[in-house]
Order: sequence, then structure tokens, then C-alpha cells
Amino acid sequence: MSYQQYPQQQAYQAGPGEPPLWAPYYGAPFPVAVRRFFKKYATFTGRASRSEYWWWVLVAVVVGIIINIISAAGGAPGATVTADGTPVPGPGGVVGLILAIIWGLATIVPSLALTARRLHDVNLSGWFVLLGLVPFLGAIALLVLTVLPSKPEGQRFDVPTA
Repeated sequence: MSYQQYPQQQAYQAGPGEPPLWAPYYGAPFPVAVRRFFKKYATFTGRASRSEYWWWVLVAVVVGIIINIISAAGGAPGATVTADGTPVPGPGGVVGLILAIIWGLATIVPSLALTARRLHDVNLSGWFVLLGLVPFLGAIALLVLTVLPSKPEGQRFDVPTA
């Protein structure tokens, strides 16, 4: 398959610099991938390259670890145990919980949109993101699908803007 069959892909990969937001950015550097994640906050159309997707996954995992550390460190001082053995975290644990809720609410929609765009790049419907609702096996299936290489046929999901 040559680029002659896919003129849209040739048009935005041939030029220097960053491709337009409607196009996937293959080989996106870390800061650009994070910036594009927030710029395309609720955009479920188009495609996302593996680098765009996995750089964001790295950010999400690191932030999640940091929030867990804050929650654990803040919840340890003043922690108690009730008479029936139930642990009660200290008041600092509430800060970590609030941070986790804010982070989750702020990133759930763009994360779902990014996953749908990544699935489009593999030439699959974005509805496959619903596999994540299947306990355990759904997450493994999504992992496998997001690791797959890009397919030129996925251009059918592109919505170029002038």
C-alpha cells in the first residue's frame, strides 16, 4: 500500500512540523502528546497514534501513583482502628481522596476520547472502548487493541478541517 492510495496521509505526513489536530501525530514527543490530549478534550472523531496514546497513559499512571502516595502519606498520621478492626484513615487521607476524584473527573472524558481515536487508528470502531466495562478480560482486550500498529484504512475516521 503506497501513499498514493491514501492522499490525506501523504498530505499531512509530508510537511515539516506538527500535523493538524484532526490528524494523528506519529512519533509525537512527550510534551506535544500531552498538549494534544487536552486540546482534543472531547473529540471522539479522528485518530491518535500509538505515541500520542502511550505518552498519555504514562502521565496518567505517574499522576495516579503520586496521588496514591499523597493519600497514603496523608492518611497514616492520625489513623485509627475501630473496635471491630476497621481501619480509619487520618484526616490527610481525605486530601488524597479529593485529589483522586478531581483527577478522575477531569480526565475521564478525554481519556475515553483518546482511546476511541486510538482504536480508529487501528481501523476499529470507537465503540470497542466499551470492552473496558467487561471485568478483567475487557481491559486485556483493550490493551491488545491499543498496542496494534496503525492501519492506513483507519483514515476513514479522519474528519479534516480546512
